[in-house]
Amino acid sequence: MAKRRKEGAEADEPLDFQIPKFDEEAFIKKERRNIKTMFIAFLFGLLVAAVCFGFWVLLEGSFLRWELVLLVAVVNSIWIRYIFLKLNIDLTDFGRKGWLTSFVTYFFTWLLVLIVLVNPPFYDGEAPHVDLVLLPGMQEPGGTILFAAYITDNVGVTKAGITFTITDPNGTVLTPEFSFEKSILRYTYQNPQNLLGTFNYTAVVSDTNNRKTTVTGSFSYSTDVLEVSARTTDIISTDSIIIKADEQISTNNFRVFYRINDGSDINVNRDEPTIKGKYETSAEFKGWAANSTIDVTVFAEARHYFINVPDKFSNTVRDSETHLFTTANDPNIGTEDTLVEWNATLAALRQPQLPNTLNYVTPYPTSIGATPGFEISVFLAAIVAVVFLFRRRKNKKTT
Repeated sequence: MAKRRKEGAEADEPLDFQIPKFDEEAFIKKERRNIKTMFIAFLFGLLVAAVCFGFWVLLEGSFLRWELVLLVAVVNSIWIRYIFLKLNIDLTDFGRKGWLTSFVTYFFTWLLVLIVLVNPPFYDGEAPHVDLVLLPGMQEPGGTILFAAYITDNVGVTKAGITFTITDPNGTVLTPEFSFEKSILRYTYQNPQNLLGTFNYTAVVSDTNNRKTTVTGSFSYSTDVLEVSARTTDIISTDSIIIKADEQISTNNFRVFYRINDGSDINVNRDEPTIKGKYETSAEFKGWAANSTIDVTVFAEARHYFINVPDKFSNTVRDSETHLFTTANDPNIGTEDTLVEWNATLAALRQPQLPNTLNYVTPYPTSIGATPGFEISVFLAAIVAVVFLFRRRKNKKTT
């Protein structure tokens, strides 16, 4: 129902409304107080951050380092009210907003300053990270060993800060010359004397603050890294050719293949997909020919990709023995397509692999995005602490 319109004298009657008087002096006083309390909370955050940095240094090695430092910051936050009272700041109408602003200013200042202090150039708490691989870990005489290392540090590492030695089976200590560019160390050991046995290596990496990481390990040379077991005369397409490979070739999956008369690579499946020491092939693959005499040389490729580094690091083991086969008059010899490696691109696109794909996955480039540091967890914990203190103060007022 529509409201009745006022008429006559009632319509001409002025509205009884007055704009409240603006108390400029009280407003300025309140704003000055708010700015003063925020500045005090900021300065107190700086002070507590400096104190917590001292605790941070003293607690080096403790797994509760961040938790204890956060506890110090939370406990000391109760001094904010005491400081305000000591400085004769009028808190009668400070209210929820004022306290929340003060605590948030304090915690944000503390956290940001502390994060700056616990990182370079003010503090270096981390030794260099060294990811070192040997390709292969076991080699045949005449082959080489590739050393590759991805070295990272928060303040930086130079070539002068790297010490690298190799001790051969005779006890001779070698200090080889290596390259170090763009955080990658490279060195290829030739074994010019074709020594057999176990070799030991030590790599010591020091950053500019003399924090050190030491990596030790071993590799070996042997005449039976790769072995072939098969009938060698008048073989047919269904005859199995077994290749045994020492698992010390690489901690990762390695590719076993062979070449016929120094031709193209013919990849070999594993006998069991999960066991990397035994492989099986036959004369059915393209490259073999019926009624022929064939020279077969077996290889194993050890490969590695460092995370977020697209460069491929690879080296091969070549069987020191060449194997001679003769094939029978079998029309099925050399008819099957050779095997191909597992395709990471197809997997990323959720596409099926090719039918003639190897039954094991060889290393491929991988990358991961930057993950939030532990500082994010502390930041969230600080927010929780602010809310907790704020609600606690509110509850005290209501009671």
